[in-house]
Amino acid sequence: MSQTVRLLPFAGADGATNMSADEALLESAAGGVASLRFYTLTEPTLSLGYFQPAADRTADTRLARLAWVRRSTGGAAIVHHHELTYALALPSGKEWASAEHWICRMHHTLQRVLAARGVASHAVICGEEQKLGAVVCFLHQTPGDLLIDGSKVAGSAQRKMRGALLQHGSILLHRSEFVPHLAGICDGAGAPRIAPEELANELKAAFAADTGWTVTPDEWTADERARTAAIRAEKYAHPDWNEKR
Repeated sequence: MSQTVRLLPFAGADGATNMSADEALLESAAGGVASLRFYTLTEPTLSLGYFQPAADRTADTRLARLAWVRRSTGGAAIVHHHELTYALALPSGKEWASAEHWICRMHHTLQRVLAARGVASHAVICGEEQKLGAVVCFLHQTPGDLLIDGSKVAGSAQRKMRGALLQHGSILLHRSEFVPHLAGICDGAGAPRIAPEELANELKAAFAADTGWTVTPDEWTADERARTAAIRAEKYAHPDWNEKR
């Protein structure tokens, strides 16, 4: 029997709301519900990795100007601007397991979507790692990351709860003035113009084809909406969380 994954509505929200919504999805996954969603942030926002010092955001005057939030996942800082973010939440159990690491699997799905548009990309393998900067995630090239012409365009991170998995990641579409040295998918000569929601639709279809799972449009439950608001107030919109390091 095919597994069923809810596809939640494409939407934009602030950083604290989006991080809270992802955590609410992880809670639902721990209860047995699988979900996939794609989203954007309504203003340019810096998300710090869970273990990053808050002072890192002032390392660059451009980054210091941004709204910011601390993620519940590790890794380095991401500038959410001119990009598409996805979140995949899966329950525990062998029926949801993947022989390939989910970060690599999602990036390979993106790679196939881009190839269908004539865009060549490269997935970093062990031995090709390099760290080109101290603060920003897209200057850290680690196994599974997706590159175009040597520039990272997709990176993801994970968190687990009671065996359930949350994986969320950023897909860079266009260069941002806050990190002008990072090129996006659409910045190369002859590169296609892709809107975030358009790419989300293509990725949803490719994900369903890759997994063989049924991906069904659905809405947030009342409990998830309430949990998102509560988590936002208690954590991601609260200085005690964001400035904890």
